Amino acid sequence: MRLLPYFFPPFPPLPRRLRPSAALLRATALELAILAGHLVLYPSGIAQERRRSADALPDPAPVPPETEATRLPTTGRDRPPVVLLHGFVDNRSVFVVLRRSLARHGWHRLESLNYSPLTCDIRTAAELLGRHVEEICDRTGHTRVDIVGHSLGGLIARYYVQRLGGDVRVRTLVTLGTPHAGTSVAPPMSAHPIVRQMRPGSDVIEELRRPAPSCRTRFVSFWSDLDQLMLPVETACISHPDLIAQNVRVTGIGHLALPVHPAVAVGIRQALEEQDAAAGSAGSVSVA
Repeated sequence: MRLLPYFFPPFPPLPRRLRPSAALLRATALELAILAGHLVLYPSGIAQERRRSADALPDPAPVPPETEATRLPTTGRDRPPVVLLHGFVDNRSVFVVLRRSLARHGWHRLESLNYSPLTCDIRTAAELLGRHVEEICDRTGHTRVDIVGHSLGGLIARYYVQRLGGDVRVRTLVTLGTPHAGTSVAPPMSAHPIVRQMRPGSDVIEELRRPAPSCRTRFVSFWSDLDQLMLPVETACISHPDLIAQNVRVTGIGHLALPVHPAVAVGIRQALEEQDAAAGSAGSVSVA
């Protein structure tokens, strides 16, 4: 028996403003693929990295051919160590791809740090980061380091630099999808104390708004227009009158892709090479 159409009326189409764009669908698919791959790598990053002295560093790896657009000046420079700091409930395995990219382009002092998943306070994690940085400087003979922090890792590093005097040690701080102004996403997760500290208006966020007139560190913040964990997405930008800050807009990828996408890796390498960025300057990275 043929059923009449009015027994099963069609679902009305979503309003245009609620329809996911093709770019968002592609970014979401990429996020799921990256998440699956990261779950495989996650166990390898649980243990702390083995420390090596400068004398034990391997010979530089050969650099593959590259285009003029991605070639960076590398000769005649003794680069400072780069410290990689992961995000919430993550570990150093998130930086496997970025670490390989940096090593192939001349960075040979790379340190991936783990902080405990039981960490409940950004201030405490920032103090621990400071102790690690001092140990790295003592071991390598460098007086300053660069830091790349993903998500919460960037906020911990910023607190160390801006509130604990870490600007003496940190030359450049690169943040990837970090909630500098606080994020309102996933309210149920606010049961965790460190998530509450990442909320807009938290004590930590308000501390970072305070004056920092003598801060010497240069900040470069990568933020994505499709980052579903930053609400609003512009919260991952740094806006502070006393900081030397550059905000780099990334298009076409989400939160998990920021530390692994090759186009972002090129931008990070450029950020670590450039020494004289004007306060308030901006840039962009487009991912096709």
